[in-house]
Amino acid sequence: MGGEWLVPEKARLIEVKNPADGSVLAFVPRGNKEEIDFAVKAAKKAFLSKEWKMFKPYNRGRLLYQVAEIIRENKEELAKLETLDVGKPLGQAAVDVEIAARYFEYYAGIADKILGETIPVEPGIIDYTVREPIGIVGHIIPWNYPLQIAARSIAVSIATGNATVLKPAEDTPLTTLKLVELMEPLGLPKGIVNVVTGYGFEAGAALSAHPDINHITFTGSVETGKRVMESAAQNVIPVTLELGGKSPNIVFADCHEEQALEWVLKSIVQNAGQTCSAGSRLVIEKSIKEDFVGKLSVMMEKLSIGPGIDNHDLGPVLSKKQFERIQSFIELAKQDGIRIATGGERKLVEGSELGYYLHPTILDNVPASHHLAQEEIFGPVLTVTTFETEEEAIEIANGTPYGLVAGVWTENVGRAHRIASQLQCGQVFINHYGAGGGIAQPFGGYKKSGFGREKGLEALRNYTQVKNVALKY
Repeated sequence: MGGEWLVPEKARLIEVKNPADGSVLAFVPRGNKEEIDFAVKAAKKAFLSKEWKMFKPYNRGRLLYQVAEIIRENKEELAKLETLDVGKPLGQAAVDVEIAARYFEYYAGIADKILGETIPVEPGIIDYTVREPIGIVGHIIPWNYPLQIAARSIAVSIATGNATVLKPAEDTPLTTLKLVELMEPLGLPKGIVNVVTGYGFEAGAALSAHPDINHITFTGSVETGKRVMESAAQNVIPVTLELGGKSPNIVFADCHEEQALEWVLKSIVQNAGQTCSAGSRLVIEKSIKEDFVGKLSVMMEKLSIGPGIDNHDLGPVLSKKQFERIQSFIELAKQDGIRIATGGERKLVEGSELGYYLHPTILDNVPASHHLAQEEIFGPVLTVTTFETEEEAIEIANGTPYGLVAGVWTENVGRAHRIASQLQCGQVFINHYGAGGGIAQPFGGYKKSGFGREKGLEALRNYTQVKNVALKY
């Protein structure tokens, strides 16, 4: 914070555990309201400083390019740290590292191209707009993709000239801390980027309620997002919320079956299904359902399961709490007589008995209105619902409280565009599927998936404010 690594006197500590085997990786300070206040004040001082005001946009861009380079120079260490902290396979963590570098590259190229407009008003008046930094930005980082989301938060914030305070998830703070450490020698003014570790109900709540914060970006649950909104409302500041999803892959009989199977599988097992944009619903034409689900089950059963550091196909879920939540949904399926096509059981991994591993699971013939097809499970659990007409497919796809991502699988281009135009979600992928990545593609949701957009040029709207200037001559 404020350019220094500080541990509060009499600091209480948080254990950071390895999901693969339950071992303790590290201890980090349990920051609270006082530490958040210190970090926000440091950010405000830096933001208002002459040094930062004179830090030219192209120099911000050069610095962001340097961050991308230093991430790649340390890619093996960062990938290993992300895997140990989150539990995901090492190959997936390596992709996360590259995506983090790409965020810094992308916004480096934008830093000196944040333009205003001239507006024709009337003769004798020159009217123009400028986009100015919004100020002090608070970022509350989720536990499932900490490096990616910390990178996109820091990169766009610096590119637009803001100062940042990050609160990483208490479960997975290590790569955020390492990223900021790697940035230290690059010449960024002290206090422009600050990190406070701690619990959401303490440090996170204090950040979202702080009167000197000018914008809050939050990724997490709907209930916590509501509390963040309530806190921000007290200070009349904007928020960007990404609150999860129940995203469908809509598969028609004329799909390219091999590609559809591959992506339906990837979109539910990536990071053990702990992905907000996971393709957690298979909405499939009735005539091909039995064959498709049979082949998908076989593919799931062939996946290797074990510690992420050994680069298995599927790592553990994050914690006992997360595992028990997923299991409660599977138990509900059993109670309601829903067929489990494959999976549904814990996987005991020799040498990692304290890790929470789960066989990837398919819940077959789930009614569209059932709790299992409506609520985010956040694990490697796929629900299957059938349709017979295009209209029914759209109704089922739109029939949840969420609206984040959807995939459409058909060789009929007209149908693909018709459906895309009627889906109530922030991203639609036709004959492929995006989970993570997509640096240039605006990302965010409809309905209870939140509002505002991250990624791409659209994200600049969150971190800048428009000033209109009119000169009479």
